[in-house]
Amino acid sequence: MREIVLNDGNKLPCVGFGTYKATNESGYEVVLDAIKAGYRLLDTAKVYGNEEDVARAVKESGIPRQEFFITSKLDRNMLGYDNAKSELENSLKRLGTDYIDLYLLHWPRPDYGKADFDDWKHLDIESWKALEELQKEGKIRSIGVSNFLPHHLQNLLDHTDVVPAVDQLELHPGYTQASACAFCKNHGIALEAWSPIGRGRLSDNAILNSLAPKYNTSIPHLCLVFLHQEGIIVLPKSANYERMKENMALDDMIISEEDMWKIRTMPQVGWSGEHPDCERVYF
Repeated sequence: MREIVLNDGNKLPCVGFGTYKATNESGYEVVLDAIKAGYRLLDTAKVYGNEEDVARAVKESGIPRQEFFITSKLDRNMLGYDNAKSELENSLKRLGTDYIDLYLLHWPRPDYGKADFDDWKHLDIESWKALEELQKEGKIRSIGVSNFLPHHLQNLLDHTDVVPAVDQLELHPGYTQASACAFCKNHGIALEAWSPIGRGRLSDNAILNSLAPKYNTSIPHLCLVFLHQEGIIVLPKSANYERMKENMALDDMIISEEDMWKIRTMPQVGWSGEHPDCERVYF
């Protein structure tokens, strides 16, 4: 599988398995199926409540730990220097490992309405300094962020030493976050896409429905190939083994540049309603 070289020299596969809500019913078996399908980048988080499932699947796969790229994240309500240090240790225990390949600040602010919601700049800086130290100690290989927009990233760039290796954003056709992506690319920050197929909200889109038959593919697969061609790491999730394999096969088709522009310039559609600077919007 093709890999992307991060700004710290480490490498990540171009396709990973997203575990958010993916283990609610079958537990670790879903992750184990993903491993059997060929996934080595496994994306989890404390808030997902399935770090133990990921650990069990990795162990039972029989594949050496060093062949995996495990991502976890610091809960947005546990920001701060001391919290970041202790939460990383807790994740290491739940994951049954002595290092995490990629550890992210999950959101730049605590939950909307929390007393420290507006203290995000200080919290992010202190959290990031803790991650920098943990990286030097070898407990984290790469450090990054999730759901950080340019003004959140600039705060880190101005006050800390290590440029984030990754920014994980909601990215899919109809929600490409062009400004945030351009900022990341200009600063050598790799992009990862969560919700890369828009959580089923793109199935009725006229543009995608006109293009999918042209490439003899499905709308979800078209979305993944689009992001893949943009140089973005994708984190699809599925409990279906055949779909897991299909989601990894992203080099089997090429979208023309004309059609790429059609997708890039789609009207906004499929947004989850989640934004780091405001209350969640429910549709």
